[in-house]
Amino acid sequence: MSTTAPVKLSLPLAYQQDIFREIQEEDGIVIMARGLGVPRIITNLLHVYDAAGDNLVLIIGADERENKWIGDSLVEQAVISKGTKARGLSIVNTDAMTVGTRKKLYARGGIFSITSRILVVDMLTSLINPEIITGLVVLHAERVIATSLEAFIIRIFRQKNKDGFIKAFSDSPEPFATGFSPLATMMRNLFVQRSMLWPRFDITVSKSLEGKKPEVVELEVGMTESMREIQTAILECIEASISELRKTNSQHLELDDWTVDSALHKSFDVIIRRQLDPVWHRVGYKTRQIVSDLTQFRELLHSLLSEDCVDFNRGLENILATNTPKPGTTRQTQAPWLFLDAAHTIFTVAKRRVYTGDIGKGKEDAADGIPAGLVPRLEEQPKWAVLTEALQEIERDLYVNSMPMDTTNGVTLIMCSDEATCRQLREYLQHMNEQLSNERYDSDEEKSQDEGKASASIMLRRKLRSYLYWKKDSKKAFATLFSEQDKQLGPAEKRGLEFHCGRAPPNKRRRVRGGASAAAGPSRASGGAIVIPDDDSNHVAQLATSIQPNELEKCVKQEIVDDPMENMEDYYELFDLKDLVVVHPYDGENDEHLLEELRPRFVIMYEPEPAFVRRVEVYRSSHNERNIRVYFMTYCDSVEERRYLSAVRKEKDAFTKLIREKSTMAVTLTTDGHGVTDPQEQFLRTVNTRIAGGGRLIATADPPRVLVDVREFRSSLPSLIHGRNIVVVPVMLTVGDYILTPDICVERKSIKDLISSFKDGRLYNQCEVMFNHYKYPMLLIEFDQNKSFNLEPFADMSAGSTINNNDLQSKLVLLTIAFPKLRIIWSSSPYQTAEIFEELKKNLDEPDPAKATQAGLEEGEDAMNIYNQTPQDMLRAVPGITIRNYKDIMVQIENMMELANLEEAEINKIVGKEAGRQVHRFFNKDIYE
Repeated sequence: MSTTAPVKLSLPLAYQQDIFREIQEEDGIVIMARGLGVPRIITNLLHVYDAAGDNLVLIIGADERENKWIGDSLVEQAVISKGTKARGLSIVNTDAMTVGTRKKLYARGGIFSITSRILVVDMLTSLINPEIITGLVVLHAERVIATSLEAFIIRIFRQKNKDGFIKAFSDSPEPFATGFSPLATMMRNLFVQRSMLWPRFDITVSKSLEGKKPEVVELEVGMTESMREIQTAILECIEASISELRKTNSQHLELDDWTVDSALHKSFDVIIRRQLDPVWHRVGYKTRQIVSDLTQFRELLHSLLSEDCVDFNRGLENILATNTPKPGTTRQTQAPWLFLDAAHTIFTVAKRRVYTGDIGKGKEDAADGIPAGLVPRLEEQPKWAVLTEALQEIERDLYVNSMPMDTTNGVTLIMCSDEATCRQLREYLQHMNEQLSNERYDSDEEKSQDEGKASASIMLRRKLRSYLYWKKDSKKAFATLFSEQDKQLGPAEKRGLEFHCGRAPPNKRRRVRGGASAAAGPSRASGGAIVIPDDDSNHVAQLATSIQPNELEKCVKQEIVDDPMENMEDYYELFDLKDLVVVHPYDGENDEHLLEELRPRFVIMYEPEPAFVRRVEVYRSSHNERNIRVYFMTYCDSVEERRYLSAVRKEKDAFTKLIREKSTMAVTLTTDGHGVTDPQEQFLRTVNTRIAGGGRLIATADPPRVLVDVREFRSSLPSLIHGRNIVVVPVMLTVGDYILTPDICVERKSIKDLISSFKDGRLYNQCEVMFNHYKYPMLLIEFDQNKSFNLEPFADMSAGSTINNNDLQSKLVLLTIAFPKLRIIWSSSPYQTAEIFEELKKNLDEPDPAKATQAGLEEGEDAMNIYNQTPQDMLRAVPGITIRNYKDIMVQIENMMELANLEEAEINKIVGKEAGRQVHRFFNKDIYE
């Protein structure tokens, strides 16, 4: 590798420089803690190869967002390093890009990010020669499992290129710490012999980040008594659900890590489902429901701490509505946790946080929209008040107290867990300085008590009004859905289910220039219904019909003339960055770019996130001249705090296990992509052992090969076939998915694809075409290796039962009746399929790619394909019509009516005397005999 100018790197920290030197000198996998700057290491490494100008480096495993920041970083560094041959990043994806275009791009060289499916086909078809590739950069190395396309690409590359580099990166240590020898297995998939572990507690990392720490203000927020009651009740429901699963499924599950702490993480229900998948068809309805409930509990715990009381109560009512027994059903169809005492506590306390009293009692206040019998409680989120205090402190430090000079912008950045929380905070902050003067009070004394208070109450009362409208409409909709009297509803009553009558509240009307209130136009209520006041709609309709077109044009022109757009400076001004408050959700690696672009002076972590804490540390340590203060907010003694501490502990335990495994791991030596080291064994794999007619043992230089349709590379089967030392040849097949020999064609179907193929009739056409071109057509039904080996639902095929056209097994029976010679292969996993294919190919000739691609394209031989399948099925059901003679009839006779009107002698000329007699008798038999 040669460069025309020195390459400038952007690695300010010592541990980043150590990682860069280590991975540049030797192949391997880098596993770092989240937030320590994996993108910066990758982009600097790519820039070194890009600056040389004569390299071909391929990036695999990158998504669209990562391609963007890699491309931007390469352009930025190329500008800094003047005089280099850098060309930036070229992206090859599923967009319209011809084979010729890709071939020219590969020949030119550079840095390429290619989707795995395109790259594996291009490498197998020699569109890109693996021998000219400088190396591979693998992102998200934790995803490179044995059946992945990335592992397939790396195996092909290493098999044909012994000198190219392979450098893999990951910032998720947990997947490497599960299973037996996970690190060694992953290194074997990546064909690397060295692992580089960089946890947060590494000495070099600690020294780099602890020299210039950001100023951190920890804010422990106490939950309200109601929130504690709900949290405790939800945890009781989780514990009861786990106990029930332990009791009923102890023989199927690994119960060591089944604790309430584990249930708080996103992967808990996924792990349980993965363990139950092999026996999923044997578990009862109650177990399936509990697995689903565990996901719901985790969402409820998050909603309790992030959503306001009104939205949380509405979500609970939606859960209750979906679990309400429908007419004719029993209690067993409901979620089991709803019958616990803890569930009653959840619903009761959640409602009490919003209001007390009865919604149906008392008339609705015209100004407020709240019934007189209802007393709003509207409990505020405790973090709102703490957030207000933090912002007030920031404002005092910016404008009152003297701040040290730095190069930050003075921006305040508020980070949240998701976009829904961001919307809530934006709404709260926009009205934080509003007074409660717009609200209705019974006395001036009550009003004076609320003077100067932030507008949390205004926002919650607005949400309460929306909730009451939604509740009223949902009750009507529910009653209409299950009532037998819905047909007797009048037009006005039915319209009430879709529209809410009445003007929007005054504080919901948007402001227009000049400070006047805009007319209340159509808007959306929270439940999704369009709010159109009847009076306003009639008035608009009358107004539209009364104005002539020319008058309307004059009004529009007059409005434009009177609009003072020439004095825009009177209405707009530049915004001071010190007054800018940005509310943003956590976005993984993009948070690094967010910090660099905004250069915030203050960061408020509204919800804790371990990775973002490290990113702030790296940001502060990388810039001596930028001071930053971080407000770290968390609910004390909450699941939020437990989840944060548990995530940090899991990452630390994962690194500890990896370090221990690395210290005792044996070195894996591989010589090619198949791991075959014995030359004699390699020779024997190319020996054709067909001994027919007294022939001799023949050694051939051609290894066994399988023709694979290019659309099949979405699955893992081509990779596993290649792993058994069988050459995979990607071709565009019209007939079948896999061609094993000149006579064996296989159509592969997963269970999901099998069901859809039966529904649209595609499978019958595919079988018909295979019979036209191959001697041994086969249907492969392949199951997921991690799921139960069964067809659902099971049909009751006992004596006296009839065939059900909607049942999958019944459709398979009908398929075998239609095609008696069709071979059906049942495979429990892709591994078994690869083994079956290897056995089927033994002692047989190899397929010809040219003939396989032409099959189905010949105009005369495949003429049957231009006819519809239904008339063909009708014809083959006629007595005397067989698979041997029905083609002759279709070619010479136009339709079934013409066949029915033919004389027996004419039919005999086409299909023979015996078959012609049966066909003629069928169409001319008197049905009344």
